Amino acid sequence: MNSDFSRSLSLLRQEKGISQRTVANDLGISQALLSHYENGIREPGLAFVIKACDYYNVSADFLLGRTLARDGTTIMDAETLYDYSTDKDNVLRGSIMATLSKKLLINSIGLVFDLLGKTGRKDAIRAASDYLGAAVYKMFRHLYRAEGTHKEEFFSMPPTQFLAGISNLDMLVAEYEYVSALEAHAKEKGVFPSLSHDDLTHDYPGLYQSLLQTIHITDQRVGKRMGMHEGDQS
Repeated sequence: MNSDFSRSLSLLRQEKGISQRTVANDLGISQALLSHYENGIREPGLAFVIKACDYYNVSADFLLGRTLARDGTTIMDAETLYDYSTDKDNVLRGSIMATLSKKLLINSIGLVFDLLGKTGRKDAIRAASDYLGAAVYKMFRHLYRAEGTHKEEFFSMPPTQFLAGISNLDMLVAEYEYVSALEAHAKEKGVFPSLSHDDLTHDYPGLYQSLLQTIHITDQRVGKRMGMHEGDQS
C-alpha cells in the first residue's frame, strides 16, 4: 500500500484531535498496530480500510491518496473545478493589499494560460502549471512552518529536503521544460497567438492591464534589487 495511505490515516486522526489509543479502541485493534499503519511499517487488510473510511467519513480513494476529494469524486474537466474568481464577495478579509495582489496574479496567470491554450502545447501548459504550483507550494509551506503549531507530516517532502531547496530545483526543471516546449513549438512553426500590445488590449481588456501592472512591478523590483547588489560590490 502506498505512503499516501499511512500519511492520510495519521492526518485524519490529528485533524479530529484524538489519540492513537482512542482510535485503536474504536476500530478494534491495538495501539501498536495502528502506529504501524500510520507509519507505513505494516499494511492493513481491506476490512480495516473499510472501517477507517467509515470512522473518518471519507472514501477509500481519498484514504489511498487517489483523489483530493473526501467523497471520492475526481476533477474530470475544467467546469467541475471551483473558480474563486467568480465569487461576488471574493475580497480577502483583513487585507486590501492581499486582495489586490491576488487579483493581479490571478488575472495575469489567466491571460498567460489562455495564450498557452491557443498554442495547443500541452507540455508547455503542464510545465507552466508545475512551475507555478511549486511556487504556491513553497509560499504555503513557509507560512505553515512559521506558524509552528503543526507537524510537517502534512507534506510528503521531508523538511530537510524542502529547506535544502528541492522545490527550487523542481521549479528550475519546470522552467527548462517550459522553454524547451516553446522552442520546439517555434521550430515546428506552430502558430503563436498575437502578443502585440494592440491585440492584447483588444482581446483581453481587463486581464492585460493586470499583466502590464505585474510586469511593471516585477521589472522595478528586480532592477532595484540588482542596483542594491551592484552598490554592495562597489
